[in-house]
Amino acid sequence: MHYFSTRDLRREWPATLDAALAAGLAAKGGLYVPAALPAFALTDFAGCASLPAIAQRLLTPFFAGSSLAPALREICLEALDLPAPIVNLHSVAGNSTHLLELFHGPTAAFKDFAARFLAACLARLRTRDDPLRTVLVATSGDTGGAVAAAFHRRPGFRVVIVYPDGRVSPRQAHQLGAFGDNVHALRVAGSFDDCQRIVKQVLGDRDLATRLALTSANSISLGRLLPQMAYYAYAALQLRRSAALDAAVAPTVIVPTGNLGNALAAILVREMGLPLGDIHFATNANRTLPDFFSGADYHGRPGVATLANAMDVGDPSNFERLAWFFKDRDVRSSGIFAHSIDDTTLSARIAAGEADYGQVWCPHTACAVEVLEQLRAGASGPFLLVATAHPAKFDNVVEPLVGHPVAAPPALAELLARPSHSEMLDASAAALVERLQLGW
Repeated sequence: MHYFSTRDLRREWPATLDAALAAGLAAKGGLYVPAALPAFALTDFAGCASLPAIAQRLLTPFFAGSSLAPALREICLEALDLPAPIVNLHSVAGNSTHLLELFHGPTAAFKDFAARFLAACLARLRTRDDPLRTVLVATSGDTGGAVAAAFHRRPGFRVVIVYPDGRVSPRQAHQLGAFGDNVHALRVAGSFDDCQRIVKQVLGDRDLATRLALTSANSISLGRLLPQMAYYAYAALQLRRSAALDAAVAPTVIVPTGNLGNALAAILVREMGLPLGDIHFATNANRTLPDFFSGADYHGRPGVATLANAMDVGDPSNFERLAWFFKDRDVRSSGIFAHSIDDTTLSARIAAGEADYGQVWCPHTACAVEVLEQLRAGASGPFLLVATAHPAKFDNVVEPLVGHPVAAPPALAELLARPSHSEMLDASAAALVERLQLGW
């Protein structure tokens, strides 16, 4: 399969999957998209039960013609062999609610799945004569940690994380600077959108990116989008096979989202024919997506700091991909909706989590739970919520609201016990280039 830039409307610059994964950012600053989406039926996944097996079947068409195709099974087993339990939160006739927990990986966030997949692919694309490759990543909190864990101590790779100073949780910040070795953390006096902007500017200079051997592991990377589709396919198939849902009903999906990569993955799985229903974006007080889906023109804006900091995005990069996939249809009439949850409402939802559901929510998952409660007033379900991070990563927000400590999972606790180091960086592409050229 070939891949094209979202800004290559005439499809004049096709790229192989290998080239798209290595480059990160596409031609003219666009994002890579597949030439076409394959179509699937439930029967296509007969005999596939585990997440790695379902991922291999789902992604096989996307790897056609790639040098990685023979290794796809091995890549899926290596990267996606993580727990992804589907928890039954509520079950009455016609109104079941299920929670897809995606925070059981090494950095306690959903981004572990895709970061590990991308690392497994890039490691196999590397040749003995390749220079040291720098994986440059902007993060609003969770992406950086997941990418750091995936590439930590991998020969031939260095990770440079750019994050907004004071706008990630204290535990996220500690995690970003705690890996050491080939992982380096740079904190910027600005917002995530500033971090994303300067990283995209640097990656968008193809001569510079080639000279410095740069690639990306943000959600702009095709290597992040493809594996994220796998757990939505897994959830859709598991729910249908378990008879948890009526065979004629597909669940309404509620996804916490900021940069739109994870939510776009759910949309694409539905587009390929698997049983997912309406898809609702649960955002925080950053209203770019809710305003657009309410009828306004798309208008990127500066990000607003909220309690759900990993979603503090005012100009989601993956909106460009979403628009590309729906260029011949009205995306606002395609069963996609967006909701904004303010900090006051979010705090109340976290505080009520144990009483209402027996759960402690991270701030981002709590946004999805609030959307669920709003939808229940006018719809009977079934619903599938996505839990994107462990609440212990946001102890400064969660613990005062629930009134007790939240234990960190073992991998996170081990990172928190390490020393942490980061460097200050001006919010400019020139400053980032200068720091990259100095090396470590």
